[in-house]
Order: sequence, then structure tokens, then C-alpha cells
Amino acid sequence: MQRAESEQPPIPSEAPRHLAQPSTRFLGDDGSPDPLVRSALAAVTDQVSYSRAVVALCASRLVMPIVASGDETGVHDPERRAEMAAVTLADGNTRYLLAFTGMDAMHAWQPDARPVLCHLDELAASVAPAGATELLLDMAGPTPFVLADDLLTAVAEGNRLVEFEDGDFAWVRKADEDPDLPGASVRR
Repeated sequence: MQRAESEQPPIPSEAPRHLAQPSTRFLGDDGSPDPLVRSALAAVTDQVSYSRAVVALCASRLVMPIVASGDETGVHDPERRAEMAAVTLADGNTRYLLAFTGMDAMHAWQPDARPVLCHLDELAASVAPAGATELLLDMAGPTPFVLADDLLTAVAEGNRLVEFEDGDFAWVRKADEDPDLPGASVRR
């Protein structure tokens, strides 16, 4: 819904003088893709290799693009208001939240997009609030990959998929509900 000019929220009198500092958990990260993740995505041919790709993604840093929205006028106006927003893409009845395995893939898609470094569980938890139903990684290549449905929900809830030496897969989750129980819980 469009607001009338007079209905815009007031600008705070004390505007911030600087941007927040980036998270220290990605300190020194240059945005390069994880070669193990890229290999796992390229190797997907069946359910087992798809699960292995998810295992690799659960242990990797990813990139969510944000772009300016709300200011498509192209005219310099100091009174204009633009916001940074996550990017969604509609394809028929499906809406995807976009993310990338590295800065190279994001820039191949849109060179002026700004990166937000994050983990898979954070991206998965952002899908519904962004108005999407699925997560689409590397839409411009090298290998597009989609997470959806129950798998997306499990990751959004903080679960990570792991593979055991015998080839079985299980969800693990840090045990944060009970402070007396250190470690992780495993659900096969």
C-alpha cells in the first residue's frame, strides 16, 4: 500500500553517524566460495548426493544479496527514502529467497547487489519473513540449488544435517534447551 507524502514516518532528529560494524564471525572472509560446497552442489544426481550437498551447505558461509528498494525514481532527491531488502524471485506460484555460495556467483547475477554473510539456518529462517516459500542458491550458476518444504523448515529451526561414516544421515541440533545438558542432540 502506498502512503501519501504526509503519512511518511518522521525522520529521527539524531540520525546515526555510522553504519553498524559487520559480525566478527566472518572477520577476514573475502567472499570466496567454499570449493567443497561447489563440488557437492555440482555432484547432485540423486537423493544421497542432494543430502551430501545439504551437509556441505550446513557447514558453510553463504551470501544473501540485498538491494535498494523503494526508490526507483532515478532522480537525486535528498528527501527520498530507500530501504535495503532481501531479494525474492517469483516463478509461477513459487517465490524464492535468493542466496549464493560466493561473491562471484552473486556478482554474476547482479554486480551491484550488496552481500550479507550468513549461515544456512539464518537464510532458511529468513525465507518466510521475506514472503518466499523456497531458498534458491546460485541462480546464475555455477550450479543452482533449491531447498524447500520439510528440509527448509528443519534447517530454519536450527538443525544441521550430518553424514555418518556408514552413509546414514541425521539431523543434529545444539542442545540449548537444557543448560545442564552440554553438546548436541541427534535425531536419525
